[in-house]
Amino acid sequence: MSECTDRRMELGRVGRRVVEAAFDGGDIATDGGVVLLRQVDERLGLSRAAARAMGDSRRAASVEHGMRELLAQRIYGLCCGWQDVTDHNTLRHDLVWQTAVGRDRSLGSAPTLSRLENAAGARQAWALHGVLLDQFVASRKAAPAVLVLDVDATHVPLHGQQERAHFNAHYDNQCYLPLYVFCGLALFGSRLRATHGPGSDINLLVEVKPGCVPSLLGGG
Repeated sequence: MSECTDRRMELGRVGRRVVEAAFDGGDIATDGGVVLLRQVDERLGLSRAAARAMGDSRRAASVEHGMRELLAQRIYGLCCGWQDVTDHNTLRHDLVWQTAVGRDRSLGSAPTLSRLENAAGARQAWALHGVLLDQFVASRKAAPAVLVLDVDATHVPLHGQQERAHFNAHYDNQCYLPLYVFCGLALFGSRLRATHGPGSDINLLVEVKPGCVPSLLGGG
C-alpha cells in the first residue's frame, strides 16, 4: 500500500534558489523528475566526467554556458524523452530545468546544443567511452573473472534528410544502425556506422577476461 505525505522534501540549493518538493502550488512543471536526475548525476559525477573528457576549445571570453551545463541539459533532455535539440528552445526557459542543470537563468538554445554536438569528433567519442568504462568499474564491488559482452546493432529509423543516412533493405527504410556493446545492463560503447555494407547488422556475444577486452569499436 502506498504511503502519502504532505511534508516538504529538501533537494539542496542552486545559487539563491532553495530546491524543494512541496504541495502548495507555485510554478508547475511536467518534468519534475529532472530534479531527481540531477541528484543521481551529482552522485555519479557523470556529466562532470563527460565534460572533462570532451574538453573545451571555445574562446573563454565568449562562453555563456559551461560545458558541464550543456551536457547535463542535453543528457537530462534525452532521459526525459526530449530527443530533438529544438525542444530546448522552450525547455531552456523552464525554471525546473534551469534548477536541475544548476543555473538561475536561461539554458542553452537549440543552435548552441547543435554546435556542441557538431564540434565533437573521434577523440571526444573515444574519451566518452572511457567515461562509460570508468562508471562500469565504479559500479562493481569486485573485479569479475569473466565479462560477457553483447554486441548488437540497433535500428534507428530516420525521417527527413539526416546526414549519413542510407537505405537498408532489411528494415526497408532510411536509418542509422549504430553498434552497441553492453555488459549486462551497462553500456560500454557505441559506434555510428553505415547501414548498407557487409556486416552492418551484427548480433553476437563475446566472452573475455578482464584486461583482454578486444577493440570492438575501433578501426574502419
